[in-house]
Amino acid sequence: MEEAVTRDPEIMHGTPVFRGTRVPIQTLFDYLEGGDSLDDFLEGFPTVTRDLAVQMLEECKELRLAKV
Repeated sequence: MEEAVTRDPEIMHGTPVFRGTRVPIQTLFDYLEGGDSLDDFLEGFPTVTRDLAVQMLEECKELRLAKV
């Protein structure tokens, strides 16, 4: 499985984005921190699939649990 997040200096100046999009990962975290749901985020950014967003959250969870 490919990683959900990519970083390329040619796309959004190297900001981490969802693979295949120009949507920054930070945008999802901003939505969630603001009290919005994953569905709200996906509605606002239709180029990000639910599977891709969930995969990214799972990758973040695995990274965090690895540091415990």
